[in-house]
Amino acid sequence: MKTTKLDLTGLKCPLPALKTRKALKSVIPGDCLEVHCTDPLSVIDIPTLIQETGDKVEILERSDVRIVFLIEKANGAIGKSNAASPRVG
Repeated sequence: MKTTKLDLTGLKCPLPALKTRKALKSVIPGDCLEVHCTDPLSVIDIPTLIQETGDKVEILERSDVRIVFLIEKANGAIGKSNAASPRVG
């Protein structure tokens, strides 16, 4: 398992979430993205983004000066197979 670090300190909403979404595209399933932020709104924005992507997120550190997220990239096969399934009913 590989962990890639992404330093988004100093960036304000919506940039941390947008840059996290972009960085996740290059992360291989099973690997992690460690995101460092200073924007207090990232505590809301990044978990919301991860809920949409189906990945896993954990807050490793939360203080007045920074927030550190650890995001594990999900396999994605389940979401893709569900999206391609025909509707029944």
